[in-house]
Amino acid sequence: MIKLQHAELFSQPLKARMPFRYGIATMTEVTHVFLRLTFDFGGQTQHGVAADHLPPKWFTKDPQRPLDEEVEEMLLVIRTAVAHARALVAETPFTFWRALYDAQAAWAEKQNLPPLLAQFGVTLVERALIDAFCRANHTTFPMALRENRFGLDLGSIHPSLAGTQPADWLPTQPPAQVFCRHTVGLSDALTDEEIPADERVTDGLPQSLVACIRFYGLRHFKLKINGEAERDQQRLARMAKIFAAECGGDFAYSLDGNESFHEVGVFRDYVTKLRATVGDAAFWSKLLFIVQPWHRKVALSPAIGELAAAWPDRPPVIIDESDAELTSLPTALALGYAGTSHKNCKGVFKGAANACLLAQRRRAGLPAMLSGEDLSNVAPVAMPQDLAAQACFGITSVERNGHHYFAGLGQFPVALQQLILNQHGDMFIQSAAGWPRLDVRDGSLALGSVLRAPFGYAGELDLSALTTLRV
Repeated sequence: MIKLQHAELFSQPLKARMPFRYGIATMTEVTHVFLRLTFDFGGQTQHGVAADHLPPKWFTKDPQRPLDEEVEEMLLVIRTAVAHARALVAETPFTFWRALYDAQAAWAEKQNLPPLLAQFGVTLVERALIDAFCRANHTTFPMALRENRFGLDLGSIHPSLAGTQPADWLPTQPPAQVFCRHTVGLSDALTDEEIPADERVTDGLPQSLVACIRFYGLRHFKLKINGEAERDQQRLARMAKIFAAECGGDFAYSLDGNESFHEVGVFRDYVTKLRATVGDAAFWSKLLFIVQPWHRKVALSPAIGELAAAWPDRPPVIIDESDAELTSLPTALALGYAGTSHKNCKGVFKGAANACLLAQRRRAGLPAMLSGEDLSNVAPVAMPQDLAAQACFGITSVERNGHHYFAGLGQFPVALQQLILNQHGDMFIQSAAGWPRLDVRDGSLALGSVLRAPFGYAGELDLSALTTLRV
């Protein structure tokens, strides 16, 4: 039986090396939290750790709310999830998670909190539980998932999967490396020449798009758009030329709408104009998919299905922020979406079930895409855990931008920096400034150490230098 014994919450403030503009928000600093939980697994005690940013204006995109109020609300859902977890006793990690999910959902409904925000707290408990379970059982996340040692009941999430196991749908062997899909934020400089002198970063890492392509050998990109047709057209046209010059024909990209469109039909007109004015047929053939162009208030409305039926040559569109509940993906697929995204902040077991459902659809010859997206995640815990899940779900192009907007692990305690260099030398390298930076080579990340770890990160974390928060 599984029982939560002890909980600790820590924080580390981070400042961005350059502003990251996405949707209605511009991130210049963020609170990064670590949740360390100690579980009793039938008489054996083991702790596990999860971590994540508390990102402004993503879980609830309300432009009027103060940022500190949003941070406190995110801390509230974490503390509430821990409180619910203290009351649970379960036989498997999956049944523990499902009971926690349901308890948090019932509380959130009474508090009028959106599911995406409320379940963020659950995902941190879930990730720490997975880490502790793998450590207690001397196994790895890929092995435990494949052998279904977590006890996933796929049919309880998606009925069409009843009677099947994760191994029936997921890759036998996770990919040993993934493409690092580089984010180009709405305010990111495309060339060094356009960066004002007082905004130049001098930490030894590249800043502009061109510089990043040359430094990391990038081939996959995620391009932010905001629905301002003329601005987006001009900016995408410039990027199309940059990709042709720097990458030749060897590149791919996604477009991220960040919920910019509040009227369903407007988006079709927008895409039609983009296709007519930006690049050529070769450029558009490199488009992987478009992420969440519609605001969550309309993204799963019947109007989307009507548009899809009237737009047979539409590009693949997937949900992201609208993937807030267990039923969100089936609802989206029925409306004509091509799939959804995975990021650990939306749930690991939920992501596994979604990956299996989409694999089932692919076998049936139906459109089915699962993308790897990001919330500027960084090491030592959040990013490796996210990559472990992405690889096990068969995702080979994963958005990674934490290393771009934050200077490696330079702001973390030295003990955590050294742990990453010692345990994950295939993914991190010491920068000229002395701190670990992500080692992206030929546009890809090596995942060997991540997949050999219990869940993402290896070794024992020394969190003593972090700020302790109430939990």
